[in-house]
Amino acid sequence: MKIILTQEVSGLGAPGDVVEVKDGFGRNYLLPQGFAIAWTKGAEKQVTVIKRARGAREIRDLDHANEVKAQLEGLKVNLKVRAGDGGRLFGSVTPAEIVDAVKAASGPVLDRRRLEVPGHIKSTGTYPVKIKLHPEVTASFNLNVVQG
Repeated sequence: MKIILTQEVSGLGAPGDVVEVKDGFGRNYLLPQGFAIAWTKGAEKQVTVIKRARGAREIRDLDHANEVKAQLEGLKVNLKVRAGDGGRLFGSVTPAEIVDAVKAASGPVLDRRRLEVPGHIKSTGTYPVKIKLHPEVTASFNLNVVQG
């Protein structure tokens, strides 16, 4: 089955890529989740729109990615959350909250979909967070979750 990706799917491709997948994977997972649309000649024209939107929010080049990486790795990111006794959170920390905390710590604006968080953050403490800035550049920083 031929599909056009609308979001980044790890191991498969980036938005705007036309890929060939097994019928069940495309029909039962990618299409219902909104990660892809079915390939048709008319949908092929949408690829340019998707790629243009991707280019607008993507890191410009390798040098820019390295600058952002240096900026991120020198950053102290604190996130204040509601927590109960023993530091257990009411809920968990989302990637959108992490992106907001980086922005509040005078860091760069990041895409929440590129964050790699180690499991679910459900208690206070320090957690390593990775972000894929460029196909060749991955930055990491520590997220300090504190009760607030």
